[in-house]
Amino acid sequence: MSEGSRLLTASDGAPVTEVNVQGASEVMLICEHASRKLPSKLRTLGLSDEALNAHIAWDPGALAVALEMSRLLDAALVYQNFSRLAYDCNRPPDAIDAMPPQSEVFSIPGNADLSAADRELRTAEIYMPFRAALSAMIGARKAQGRQTVLVTVHSFTPVYNSVRRDVEIGILHDTDARLADQMLALSAQERRFEIRRNEPYGPADGVTHTLKEHGLANGLPNVMIEIRNDLIHNEAGQQVMAGFLAGLIGESLSIPA
Repeated sequence: MSEGSRLLTASDGAPVTEVNVQGASEVMLICEHASRKLPSKLRTLGLSDEALNAHIAWDPGALAVALEMSRLLDAALVYQNFSRLAYDCNRPPDAIDAMPPQSEVFSIPGNADLSAADRELRTAEIYMPFRAALSAMIGARKAQGRQTVLVTVHSFTPVYNSVRRDVEIGILHDTDARLADQMLALSAQERRFEIRRNEPYGPADGVTHTLKEHGLANGLPNVMIEIRNDLIHNEAGQQVMAGFLAGLIGESLSIPA
């Protein structure tokens, strides 16, 4: 499969969007799996409409929650405009699942046997602009003398490989657990949701790339939030979850380190 000298066309639009860049909060929100849109040159990657609407293509509800959190916290937000099937921006270029040939029960024909040139093209036009946008925003905030706390927002499917997941919210971290510890301690007092550490994924699953690349590398407090997507399938659920998480993060950050 050859994608030509360029992947994205003018009609595809930009690969990344920034919202509320000058928001007053120290929180900087990130949503890597915000969209199920594919670049027009990739067509459908050989997938059905059912697959392209499923969790393998994006994180349903995650962007809506992140946008509402941005409003509630007055926080900046950076999100990806293309499906993670084109390029998963929470994976480094050398990871096989950056452009996965298989996701859960779905084979992805358009990602099978990609050439090095094909992979480089997707990396250059989708991942690198996203990575650069994050780095530039963090750098600009540092130059302004502003504190930055990275919070990535994701959702996960209630049933994966036929196994039901009881966890409702995952608080994920890599080697820096400062913010995660505070959030878990506070949420344990309220017990409003079933919240667990590093579930349904953890560092061993390769899901903390953004945290490592932009949080750990810059010494910034960071956390990844995973929300079971049946809780945020409509606007009411999205607003409830955004309010809960914004409050939890705000209270956690108010506790002296």
